[in-house]
Amino acid sequence: MPTTDVAAEEASAPTLPVNGGEKRTFVRGMFSAIAPRYDLLNHLLSLSLDRWWRRRALRELRWERAPSGTYVDLCAGTLDVAAMLAKRAGFSGRVIGADFAEPMLRAGREKAPADVVAPVVADALELPLQNGAADGAIVAFGIRNVSDLDAALREMHRVLASGARFVILEFTTPRLRLVRALYHFYFHRVLPVVGGIISGHPLAYRYLPESVANFPAEEELGARMRAAGFSDVSWTSLTLGVAAIHVGAKS
Repeated sequence: MPTTDVAAEEASAPTLPVNGGEKRTFVRGMFSAIAPRYDLLNHLLSLSLDRWWRRRALRELRWERAPSGTYVDLCAGTLDVAAMLAKRAGFSGRVIGADFAEPMLRAGREKAPADVVAPVVADALELPLQNGAADGAIVAFGIRNVSDLDAALREMHRVLASGARFVILEFTTPRLRLVRALYHFYFHRVLPVVGGIISGHPLAYRYLPESVANFPAEEELGARMRAAGFSDVSWTSLTLGVAAIHVGAKS
């Protein structure tokens, strides 16, 4: 019998959307489907590093400058970051957890008091907030999923008050050759198999490494934040370049 033609199989596999309305529809459906196992898989597949990364990013928000203010957890998913902020000692404000996949928000609704965290079904490109209404915003592992990155950055800039900070926590591709090789093996070989089995949605965990590969490198993301109007843009690499935190402010 002839051997399997791997190249032909890969070529015939469904193509994952990169931008536009097709990506929006795919991402919303995918996250809605994996919502029940999302938290479990996040912690398992990241060896629980995701918890530390989120705490580290939250520090960059500097919410202490306006502890009773209004903050946005963009692409909030199961509200992990919103709940972390709500539970901070001294925080007396309100967190709007915005995500367009309602099942994700529903899966995290018990993580924080309803009078502190308000889940809102909303697209990152069209937030139901007035100009300058937010005292800060953060997005953790969600900005690469938007259908139009530049439009999302401009929308976030619109809803922030003057002086407010915008923090982005996102996966990146390591620069060190050995780390990059191990990273690619895990992301492209191990993660899709384990994630697919546990979630029951194999395509979702093939999308993850492809979405990271198609996302701008740190320097480009910083430049696009500046183009959207943010100032004092900087970034910090985490865990040998596996993830990065970008920070910008609205002047």
